[in-house]
Amino acid sequence: MIKALDQTLKALLMRDFPSNLGEQVQISFATPDDQFPPQSVTLPAIDLFLYDVRENQELRSNEVYLERRSDGTATRKRAPVRVDFSYLVTAWPSESVSDPAEDEHHLLGEVMHVLLRYPTIPESVLQGVLKDQKPHLPVSSLQPGRLQSLGEFWQALGGKPKAALNYQVTLSVDVTVPEEVRLVTDKVFKIRMERGEE
Repeated sequence: MIKALDQTLKALLMRDFPSNLGEQVQISFATPDDQFPPQSVTLPAIDLFLYDVRENQELRSNEVYLERRSDGTATRKRAPVRVDFSYLVTAWPSESVSDPAEDEHHLLGEVMHVLLRYPTIPESVLQGVLKDQKPHLPVSSLQPGRLQSLGEFWQALGGKPKAALNYQVTLSVDVTVPEEVRLVTDKVFKIRMERGEE
């Protein structure tokens, strides 16, 4: 599921970037530490670091659903668990540019432009198991993140502080095993009549 979410975000950015940028930039999901970029990543790059995964308790539901079938059976399922996936998005310019800070800000601006465009992730870019997600995947862009201190975060990674965007996607995670149940389709009443003594 997380791999499908990563692929979906990559597809969204690559689809909506201006064509000249989409041909140059690489999308990464590596830890943005002092060793970034890893050998597999060529700059310039956009890094989407998944730093927090937790249940969205505000959207928690204890409802049970019954899906009826024509053969008189049904499947009983619990409502899916809603889970928030939080990404820290950073831009990494090419080392060959004359003004790295300007290029970094340009890249981050293009990412922000794409992410703010959609309140939910468009169905056309959903990958893998996310193609069947209901409801649509709501997102939260540029809101306060789950990191208590960005300064401490960068210090813990050993890297220098960078401008970063927070991006959160909420998925529905079906964690129940469907339970087959038989439905009562006919009711038969039997009445036994007894004669009383006269």
